[in-house]
Amino acid sequence: MANIPEHVLQQYERLKDELNYNNHRYYVLDDPSIPDIEYDRQMRLLQTLEDEYPSLITADSPSQRVGGEALVAFEQVRHDVAMLSLENAFSSEELESFERKISDRLNYSLSQDAPLIDYVCEPKLDGVAVSLLYQSGVLVRGATRGDGTVGEDITNNVRTIKSIPLKLHGDNIPELLEVRGEIYLPHAGFDALNAAAVAAGEKTFVNPRNAAAGSLRQLDSKITAGRPLEMCAYSVGQFQSDAAPETHFQMLESLASWGFKINEHVERVSGIAACEEYYSRMAQRRDSLNYDIDGIVYKVDVLKLQQRLGFVAKAPRWAIARKFPAQEEITRLLDVEFQVGRTGAVTPVARLEPVFVGGVTVSNATLHNADEIERLGICIGDSVIIRRAGDVIPQIAKVVLERRPADAQEIVFPEHCPVCQSPVKRTEGEAVARCSGGLFCGAQIKQAIKHFASRKAMDIDGLGDKLVDLLVDQEIIFSVADLYEIKAEQLAGLERMAEKSAANLVAAIESSKQTSLAKFLYSLGIREVGETTGQTLANSFGSIEAVILASTEQLLEVEEIGPVVAKHIVNFFRNPDNLSIIQALRDAGVTWPDVDQRAQASQPLKGQTWVLTGSLDIMSRAEAKDRLQALGAKVSGSVSAKTSQVVAGPGAGSKLSKAESLQVPVMDEAQFVEFLATQD
Repeated sequence: MANIPEHVLQQYERLKDELNYNNHRYYVLDDPSIPDIEYDRQMRLLQTLEDEYPSLITADSPSQRVGGEALVAFEQVRHDVAMLSLENAFSSEELESFERKISDRLNYSLSQDAPLIDYVCEPKLDGVAVSLLYQSGVLVRGATRGDGTVGEDITNNVRTIKSIPLKLHGDNIPELLEVRGEIYLPHAGFDALNAAAVAAGEKTFVNPRNAAAGSLRQLDSKITAGRPLEMCAYSVGQFQSDAAPETHFQMLESLASWGFKINEHVERVSGIAACEEYYSRMAQRRDSLNYDIDGIVYKVDVLKLQQRLGFVAKAPRWAIARKFPAQEEITRLLDVEFQVGRTGAVTPVARLEPVFVGGVTVSNATLHNADEIERLGICIGDSVIIRRAGDVIPQIAKVVLERRPADAQEIVFPEHCPVCQSPVKRTEGEAVARCSGGLFCGAQIKQAIKHFASRKAMDIDGLGDKLVDLLVDQEIIFSVADLYEIKAEQLAGLERMAEKSAANLVAAIESSKQTSLAKFLYSLGIREVGETTGQTLANSFGSIEAVILASTEQLLEVEEIGPVVAKHIVNFFRNPDNLSIIQALRDAGVTWPDVDQRAQASQPLKGQTWVLTGSLDIMSRAEAKDRLQALGAKVSGSVSAKTSQVVAGPGAGSKLSKAESLQVPVMDEAQFVEFLATQD
């Protein structure tokens, strides 16, 4: 990351943290913390930085992923064809730019006399994306999108939705068909559901999207059956048939003929001007619809053109979502509280006079940092314009200075941590102010433990956020090392912790002792050391001792590690408190095999890109990925002309077809296992 300005690196790290947090709140907890318009703004800023400084991009960047993680309460489902998200357009100019890029790639002329590109226009339903798999016309699996690669198995629940056919009817039904669609709750059904909740003295839902998501995540499918959910199909992920449609519109017609509900406002038009006209019509009609939409999706109609256009990392080049403008309201800033995160970042949180905007009662908003407070010129007591476009906590867009009261109070950023009273410091060039208390700060301890126990770190199943808060508040644990001293009897008496769940958690903690050096390094929560950097450090140095002793110069010799990351690593391992915690973890039995430096030095697959597709029976996809990375290969989620090798298991779909069309070498799982044996 050489030659990247310090303030850019800090801004990028802040954006990653905020976007990953918001992904988790939105997709995993069904408790979104910002509106879609604010998330889109942050993502676009992140992508702008990544476009300007490509070396910033790491595997843990929100731009490299779609969506969020699967809930552990359901069986996980791996999508053979990734469920990608869409790029967004917020203006006519951006929509026109989308068409210009398409015409450039297809060598099409946009002159007056040239034929226009056909598009399919579809209302963007505000619900939950799902995948439905049919074999020989029979529904065999339903799954959520999850993070785009792994979702949740909700087969029993989708079977209860009457608009989803259990068996397809009609002619030319494909042998294998994976249908993508949106499950949503119409306004009438939402109102009836909340009325029933009020009558029963139960909590009501805040909006139809949350109600739909909560309904699909019921472990008891009888509850889902009582919810008036609907589903509209909008695309196909896998399709195996001799009679394939030639256009997207024909595909939708085929889906309708087989029993799927297609949105009644879908239209096929020619040219981007017609797309704009459709957008205007639907914007006027939006409030009269019996369901929520937050924009319009445009797709190139001809499927062969879609194939030629292909994909970027997380989205197709042949489709885009034109979002509706954000909704706004005025409310009053009552107070500002300061929260402390895992890295000590002190974040101001606005407490607002509750206001109902866009179907949601809003009472909180983040103010990000001192610079944002100064930019807004905001004071406690001010009237503020808040903006939202789909979910809970909005963006504070501006202050209405004309309404400032005489007793308005200046917002004073704390000089001492509100949790541990340690000095709050702000490094020159950084936007974020941080508590200097480190792991002596109760708030940082909690966040550090939550990160340490997360799935991609030590993966301690059952150690949720609320339980971590309780363990720290009751002084049962003071650091991550204390987790390995916990006894079942200490847990059994805690709130919502029965004897069996206490025993399960102790067993999960014990199981987590066997890990890898890469995951251990990631779990320590070193600033800017994500999964990829943790793996790079493990591969480059081989042991924890070597990483601890590494100098800044040695770290800078490692590809992908720049001066800022090197500084954070050195500072972390020069802290005696951090070293004592590492030693305590090792004394407690946390262990991992050191990386074979001789094998790393040779790395026979270095410089190669491999792709895994389909299901694997002998080993998991995660194990296969780890083996390939240990041999130096980059493991990608998409096939291109630069792909070195594809490993195709049963159920391999479009990736296998694309590999064959590009003449990329393909091996099955048996051949892959045999190949790995030759590398041992």
